[in-house]
Amino acid sequence: MSVTRTTDPDLIGFDPARLARIDEHFGRYVDDGRLAGWQIVVTRRGEIAHSRTYGARDAETGAPVGEDTLWRIYSMTKPVTSVAAMMLWEEGRFELTDEISRWLPEFADMRVYSKGSVLKPYTVPAAEPIRVWHLLTHTAGLTYGFMQTSVVDGLYRAAGYELMPPPGVDLAGACAVFGEFPLLFQPGTAWGYSVATDVLGRLVEVVSGQSLDAFFTDRIFRPLGMTDTRWWVEEADAERLAALYVPDPRTGRAVRHDRFGAVAREKPGLHSGGAGLISSAADYHRFTQMLLRGGELDGARLLGPRTVRFMTRNHLPGGHDLATHSVGGFSETIFDGVGFGLGFAVIDDPVPSRLPSSVGEYYWGGIASTAFWVDPAQELTALLFTQLMPSSTWPLRTQLRQLVYAALVD
Repeated sequence: MSVTRTTDPDLIGFDPARLARIDEHFGRYVDDGRLAGWQIVVTRRGEIAHSRTYGARDAETGAPVGEDTLWRIYSMTKPVTSVAAMMLWEEGRFELTDEISRWLPEFADMRVYSKGSVLKPYTVPAAEPIRVWHLLTHTAGLTYGFMQTSVVDGLYRAAGYELMPPPGVDLAGACAVFGEFPLLFQPGTAWGYSVATDVLGRLVEVVSGQSLDAFFTDRIFRPLGMTDTRWWVEEADAERLAALYVPDPRTGRAVRHDRFGAVAREKPGLHSGGAGLISSAADYHRFTQMLLRGGELDGARLLGPRTVRFMTRNHLPGGHDLATHSVGGFSETIFDGVGFGLGFAVIDDPVPSRLPSSVGEYYWGGIASTAFWVDPAQELTALLFTQLMPSSTWPLRTQLRQLVYAALVD
């Protein structure tokens, strides 16, 4: 599938010369070695206004980024898993207030960290069970081992759960381990980025009776025509996979990371609903267009429009933003004025973030610096693909917002 431009930008409110600034600005990241290459797609009113590739998908071989390049999207898997869960919710298979221990008994009778060390943590009983909406909003009290900000994430690391699970562990096995750890906070009282979406993926498996990969293929990828999205890259498509990079701590230049990069070539034992997918710009474009159109694309309806609107409102207790309600360090998003819905960060007020955007815009990104956003008010979507870990290395996402909204002149 193609993501080439489908209309003249000025017909849908963009200044072409201002859109060209996107290429000039991000081109400098490649020219000075901070990125190997990138792909950017901007749409409005269902039309592609801007689509560019630049640089190399593999800087060492010089292979260029192409329209069909495959990218590790990591946490951009989370919205897909959230859509899967809400498809089951629309079928009446569960309520958002249901306790997840009804299907995942390993999460019954949870305890919450109170004080102490990794070697001797003290816990108290959870005052509230983990409910489905806690998983969707990252308010369950779970965490990630790579955070390195608390005793609880230290317990995850001690058990071998940091960025990736230990070898040989499947999703059911990982959830059994997560259920043994104390929670970082009482469920529903704060926001903490976590393995919650992996647990949500396991809930999808148990409720649907399908493995997560089968559910995604049958219910999401095939109906939307997302033919490139997969869990690993086989030999036939290996040349399309972009290499993975990290910044050199002395120069800032992108340095290849073969150890993490090679994982995408291996069939996974665990289908991570939080970070497992590899995709193309064309495929994720179709996913975001489905969201923008209220859950439907080309006759395939995954969700009802009211469900999408419900998912993309701020569900944090009291309407708080992430700046006041988050626990455990995290850098995927600017916190001020941003709430969290059922699978997405949601902009409640763009002013505190000092970024041009619309109230009700929703978005997320991945640890290798990929990103997307959907702006229903402006009927706009934007996609950024590159492969640099961590995503906090350069302000790519905020700068893309500046440039896209500066080019919108109607």
